[in-house]
Amino acid sequence: MLLHSTRNRLAVILMCVWALPCLVAQAPKNDSFKTSDGVRIHYIEAGSGRAIVFIPGWTMPAWIWQKQIDEFSKKYHVVAVDPRSQGESDKPTDGHLPETRSRDYKELVEHLGLKRPVLVGWSMACGELVKYAEEFGSDNVSGFVLVDGFLAEKTSPEMFFAVSGWMNQLQQDRQKQADGFVRSMFKKPQTEDYLHRIVDASVQVPADTAAVLVYNMIAVKDFSPGLAKMNRPVLFAYQPESQPTADFLKSKLGERLRLERFDGDGHALFVDEPEKFNRVLEEFVKSLPK
Repeated sequence: MLLHSTRNRLAVILMCVWALPCLVAQAPKNDSFKTSDGVRIHYIEAGSGRAIVFIPGWTMPAWIWQKQIDEFSKKYHVVAVDPRSQGESDKPTDGHLPETRSRDYKELVEHLGLKRPVLVGWSMACGELVKYAEEFGSDNVSGFVLVDGFLAEKTSPEMFFAVSGWMNQLQQDRQKQADGFVRSMFKKPQTEDYLHRIVDASVQVPADTAAVLVYNMIAVKDFSPGLAKMNRPVLFAYQPESQPTADFLKSKLGERLRLERFDGDGHALFVDEPEKFNRVLEEFVKSLPK
């Protein structure tokens, strides 16, 4: 009787051990590669299986996706990239056009040998992923996830005026501008330590580069060619202030688009509401053909 009980306990323990890789996120590793124009791009990699690539927004580091890295690396091959001049990547004085940055992401996919990854871009990276589709097509992509980016038929004069003032702030007091910007990204409480870490990462991007990135983001005259080449399913996760972008994408993508609105959350909605975002993203990934 005692022997039988011991065997049962041993069997339960072994089952738990075997299941552990599926239940616990794999420890991420840091690595880098050189682009075709000689820029070292840093990325975080964890897990195995279907690939999901996370791209942060303007001046943000790869690790801002930490809650997604932790969750999705349990079942997927997760890659979070520091775009050029951001995070731990090189900070060249040129190459900050959406076309160049999208090429960096394409070369990252090729460097890692990823087959039909899901590409997730936040904020400024939304436009860069549209450029990715325009420049390279969607044949080796399973789906696109656009997170609260600004995309429109055309940029209004009011937008250019507002951005010009923002670029002046960058030159006048980089630290103050970064602190205000970072705090504006959230509607849910974040610790001061976390906010300071993000601000510190943001100000590592040189002020001139940060200003050029903003200008190049709004200088795109027409997103239509790229959206027309997004012949894979697209998820747009957004907060209420980005409803105009949702309407624009719906007009261009039709049935290819899935919309998920995050009421009560800020621009960094995947940090404000990680459980909901992770659930929505996983549902989208599971719906994609393998």
